[in-house]
Amino acid sequence: MSPTILITIISLSLLAFLAAVILYFIAQKFKVYEDPRIDEVQALLPAANCGGCGFAGCRQFAEAIVKSDSFDGLNCPVGGASVMEEIAILLGRTAPVTDLKVAVLKCNGSPEYRPRTSVYNGASECRIVQSLYIGETDCSYGCMGYGDCERACTFDALHINPVTLLPEISDEKCTSCGACVKACPRNIIELRKKAKKDRKIYVACSNCDRGGPARRACKVACIGCGKCQKVCAFNAITIENNLAYIDAALCTFCRKCVVECPTNAIIEVNFPPRKPKAEAEVEAVKA
Repeated sequence: MSPTILITIISLSLLAFLAAVILYFIAQKFKVYEDPRIDEVQALLPAANCGGCGFAGCRQFAEAIVKSDSFDGLNCPVGGASVMEEIAILLGRTAPVTDLKVAVLKCNGSPEYRPRTSVYNGASECRIVQSLYIGETDCSYGCMGYGDCERACTFDALHINPVTLLPEISDEKCTSCGACVKACPRNIIELRKKAKKDRKIYVACSNCDRGGPARRACKVACIGCGKCQKVCAFNAITIENNLAYIDAALCTFCRKCVVECPTNAIIEVNFPPRKPKAEAEVEAVKA
């Protein structure tokens, strides 16, 4: 081997060693310490990366919860109480008690009740239709049925019914991640408190028009008459912008509002059948 080649090899080796030493000291100088508990918390999370916690992904949520002094405002809706309890034990804290929630659609305007008055031939996306015009019916508040919410759901918990053209939500599969809520351009999907036996009572309407126009656009629209509010003894119902709203935290499921509503805008789900009126009156007399 010639002296020139040998000198070249030695020189390059020395330069490589010197560069490695410099890079090592630079790495030590500017290295960022990462709490090892972040990896442990992330391992406990469901790895859905759905954004339901308010962060971009499970890793970001794990970093936030480790760095935070408390669990205030931090919750993994997909993992639920069991996952949060495991994280609390790992971090030596106490997990807060949070109510389980489920998504509900505040619209019952199927073609049977809300007839089509125009035809749309553009892109089949709710957000695009919303930016162009009021939709194919006279209700500018109701579901458009193009499935933005269905495509946003990564848990197979929501599908558009081909007959009603409305999304149907599975209480068993819904993780309350909120992806469908964010995807809906008309804000008619809400996360409500999940009750025993998956029972729900809510106003399935989002129309803020006055009674006449609202009823002409949809036969089951809320007309803001206030009858439900008057019959509620628990102050669970409020009327705002010609629209009734039932607070899930205050509702006792007495179901009086459901009977009182003149347009059937209030929906009751998973309740036993009502007894015939005559039979109910006999039982009331016996009591």
